[in-house]
Parts: sequence; C-alpha cells; structure tokens
Amino acid sequence: MRKRLLLIQPYTFATDSPLYVPPRDASREVRLINFEDYGHLLADVDWDVHPGPIGPFGDSFVETREEFATVGVLRLPIVREAAASGRWDAIVLLGGGDPGFAEAREIGRQHDVPVVACAHAQMTVAAMLGNRFSVIDVSEAHNMQMYNLVVQYRFTDRAASVRCIDAPLPRPSRPEACHVQAEQAAVEAGRPSAVLDRAVAEAEAAIEEDGADSIILGCSAIYWMRPHLERRLRDLGWEVPVLEGYGCAIEMAKLLANLGVSASGLAFPRDNPRRWRRRKTF
Repeated sequence: MRKRLLLIQPYTFATDSPLYVPPRDASREVRLINFEDYGHLLADVDWDVHPGPIGPFGDSFVETREEFATVGVLRLPIVREAAASGRWDAIVLLGGGDPGFAEAREIGRQHDVPVVACAHAQMTVAAMLGNRFSVIDVSEAHNMQMYNLVVQYRFTDRAASVRCIDAPLPRPSRPEACHVQAEQAAVEAGRPSAVLDRAVAEAEAAIEEDGADSIILGCSAIYWMRPHLERRLRDLGWEVPVLEGYGCAIEMAKLLANLGVSASGLAFPRDNPRRWRRRKTF
C-alpha cells in the first residue's frame, strides 16, 4: 500500500505582504520550492502540502530564536490535527530551522505517526556519509539556531562547523537585504551570484580548514543551491556530497513509515506511561 505523507510549511506570508508569492496555479507542486530537485522522491507516495500558519512577524522571514519558537508553537495544532486524523503515515515539517520539531514528535508519538524535519534529517544522512559535516547558512542569527540544533540533536562530535555566507533574509529592519530568490533566478539564468560564490568559498574552507567531508544547507531559502554548490565543488576537485533538507526529510519519513516506527516511547513518553524510569542518565 502506498504511504501517505503530509508536508507542512513552517509559515506562509499573508496575501497582502510584499513577500507573498501568489502561486501560478493551485497545484501542490507549485506550492513547494525547488520541487524539480526532489519531486521524484514523492512519486511512490500519496502526499499533500499544508501552508502552515500565517507568519506572525509581518514582512519578516524567520531567523531569530524568538521567531523560531513562535512559529513552532503555531504549527503544533496543525500537526496534532493531522496526526489524529488517521489520514497520514508520516508528517514532514518543512523549513530549515526545524521549528516545533521536538514537540511535534511528541504529538506524533501519541498517534504512532512519525514526524521528521529538515535539519535533523540532513544531519542524520550526513552522519551516514562521512565523519564530519559542515553547515552553510545565511546569517548570524540563523547560524545560532543551527548551532543549537546540532547540540540538541547530539551531533556535536559529527559537526565540523557552521559557516555564515552573510546573506540575511529580508525584513523591515534590513530593507537592503539580499533576496536569495533573486540570486537563484540569476544563477538559473546563467548570471553570476555573489551569494553562491560565498557559499562555494565557505564550503571549501569548511573542507580544508574544518575537516568537513559533507555539506548541509541551513536555511531552506538556500536549498536551491544544492546542485550548483555540489557542481562547483566538484569542478574544484572536491568529491563532496551536498545535502538539502526537503529531499532528506521526505526519504526519512518514508523510511520510518515503511519500518512502522515513529519515535521511542522512552524518549517521547505518552501521558501516564505504563512504566517509568527512575533515573535519566547522560
């Protein structure tokens, strides 16, 4: 039987926001960024995409701890409804900083529905590919979210570094900020991109100076870089895999659904568990 996956966006801009991008049509494929890079991974499952909550910060992308925490809380009722519905075999939380992931896993565990997220999936896959990975990310604030996730997910012994390409996302306090979608359009049109050039430079430094043997991308706004960055590194002689979160998370969701597992009942205990542990060790 084909598995059923629900993909949930971290948030959506209101229709009156200058950052809102109206879809060309109502298809689910259009509602997902860079679908051509990972859409083949969804060919063997039934799936849909939820727009997530309306972004609570107006015309700002999510980068700070406060913003991630707020968006994570707003996404939890969507996860709860989806997990309790019985319609889905797994839930994929989109977005690079994994807002609400731990809490969503707890909800999913209550209904035996696996919940996966992009940063966690990338780190897990990267740990399978080599000894150490580095994160290429957009801004100082977003870097610290990724740093915190490395610690929270217990990947400190596998992470070589988090490197910043200084491409903060637009917000009213930064009207001059580079819009990474414009950089993507430039690259796809064959024009130069300073942002991609910085990503290449930082990835090469991560390899040579930090000891990374795989690269993951932090913010989902730069997931489009994956094939371009990998190709540029190969042209420089580095046979290094570059990962992005959507593809890794989709494959992780399919794996857990096919195995028939969601999360450990000891790591994510139900309310009033039948047995409880007297001591939690480190």
